[in-house]
Amino acid sequence: MLTETHLDRYAEILLWGLEISRTGKTKQNDIVLVRYHLPAIRLAEVLHAKLLSKRRNPVLRIVQTPTMEKQFYELANQTQLSFLSPGEEVFANNLNGNIFLHAPESITHLSNIDPEKIGKTAIHQKKIKDILTQREEKGLFSWTLCVYPTETLANHANLPLPEYEKQIINACFLNSKNPISHWKEIYKQIASIKKWLNNLKIQELHIQSQHTDLVVTPGTNRRWLGLSGHNIPSFEIFISPDWRGTTGKYYADQPSFRNGNYVKGIQIEFQKGKAVTIQAEQGEAFVRKQLAIDEGANKIGEFSLTDTRFSKINQFMANTLFDENYGGKYGNCHIALGSSYSNSFTGDPSRLTRSTKTQLGFNDSALHWDIVNTEKKQVVAKLSSGKKVIIYENGRFIK
Repeated sequence: MLTETHLDRYAEILLWGLEISRTGKTKQNDIVLVRYHLPAIRLAEVLHAKLLSKRRNPVLRIVQTPTMEKQFYELANQTQLSFLSPGEEVFANNLNGNIFLHAPESITHLSNIDPEKIGKTAIHQKKIKDILTQREEKGLFSWTLCVYPTETLANHANLPLPEYEKQIINACFLNSKNPISHWKEIYKQIASIKKWLNNLKIQELHIQSQHTDLVVTPGTNRRWLGLSGHNIPSFEIFISPDWRGTTGKYYADQPSFRNGNYVKGIQIEFQKGKAVTIQAEQGEAFVRKQLAIDEGANKIGEFSLTDTRFSKINQFMANTLFDENYGGKYGNCHIALGSSYSNSFTGDPSRLTRSTKTQLGFNDSALHWDIVNTEKKQVVAKLSSGKKVIIYENGRFIK
C-alpha cells in the first residue's frame, strides 16, 4: 500500500504538475476538477485538503464504476449515447484545472461492447474536449493525471501488487524526501534536449528497429514538447507532426488495453499519411474499428521518444500513462493514432483556426491512442540543410 507520506508527496507532485502545465498563472479561486476512481478516494481526500489550503475551489467527481459504465453502453439508445448533461459546457468554459486519479477496478468490462457505440459517445464528448483545449491555448486551464495502484492493474500487468506499487513509487520518486526537486532536475535536462531538437530544423525523421521502418515529417511551425506537467510521471519528448508525411511500417511490440480490449502486436503501414494496412497479433478487428471511428483516426497526431536515462519504468504496467513512458533497456518510441496537440505549434496556439490547423497538417480526431515500440532502434533526422544526423540510438538521445 502507498503510505500516507507517499500520498502526500504524490498530491504535491500533481499540484506542481498542474501549475507548470498552465501557460497562464494559477490563482486563488481557480476551479479545479478532481476526477477519481473509487479506490483512489484517499488520494482524492489529500488533494481536496491541499486545494482548499491553496484557496482553490475543488470539485470532486467519482468516475463511473465498471458496472455503471457497462450498463451505459449496453442499455443506452442513440440519443443517450450522445447526451451531454445540462451545464457541462458552462462548467467547461469556467474550469481552470483538471486532475484525474486513474485507479480502475476493471479494465476489461467493455470488451464485449461494440466499439462504434463507444466511438459515438467519444465524438459527442469531443465538444467538451474542444472547449478545454481552447481554454488551455489561452492559458486559462491546465490538467494532469496519475495512476493509483489497484489489484486489477497489477493482475493485467502480471505483477504482484507490491511490485506494481514499487514501479509507481520509483517512477514518481515518492521515496524521496523532496521528490519535486528530482522532477525539477529532470525538467531542466529535458528542456535542454527540447531546445537542441528545436534548433536542428528537422525536415524528416527516419525510425528503424527490427520491425519498424517509418518516416515522419515534423512539419512547419512545430516545436518539441515534453515534461509539461500534464502527466505524472512523464519522461517522453514528443511532437505533433504533419500527418501527411507519414510513410512506412510501424510495429507496436508492447501490448495495450483500450476500452476493455487487449491488443497485441499492432502492425500498421502508412502511405501518404494514412493507414492502409492494419494488422495485429491479437485484437485486430478492434484496432480496425478504432481507426475508423472518424476521418482522423487512421492518421497520426503524435510522435514521441523516451530516454532510458530518465525513466525508471521497466515493466509493462497495463496502463498507457506508464507504458508510453517505459524506460527499460532501450527506452521507447510511440505514435499516437488520432488527435494532435496544438501546443506543438511554435506560435500562439489560441490563434489557430480549424482551417489553419488543417493547412499545417495537425490531425483532428476523437481518438488519441498511444501505441508503443520498445525495440532497440535508431532515429535519423534529415535536416533542412540536407545533412543527416542520428538523434536517438540504443534508448538515448545523441546530443
